[in-house]
Amino acid sequence: MATYVFSYRVPSDYAPGAETAGEWKAWFGGMGSALVDFGNAVTDYASLGEVGGSSSRMVGYSVVSAEDMDSALALAKDCPALRVGGGVEVGPVMEVPES
Repeated sequence: MATYVFSYRVPSDYAPGAETAGEWKAWFGGMGSALVDFGNAVTDYASLGEVGGSSSRMVGYSVVSAEDMDSALALAKDCPALRVGGGVEVGPVMEVPES
């Protein structure tokens, strides 16, 4: 199994509703043991360089375990960020051998 980082992005003007926390909790719960690290929400942000344009902002990250990129993308497909016009960036974690 490989490890993947999910970076969650939403439209820059997005404001969470009363149901938002429940949607995320249900989605995370549905991942079961594939969710390696719940991660953290991001409450504010700044950026340097091109990181997705000014129309979206990062709101958090998680770490999951999956067989391959297709399996990781399948886990991400029901992410609540997608329902509000946002997205999920998915990338494998590079294992660095001890030096």
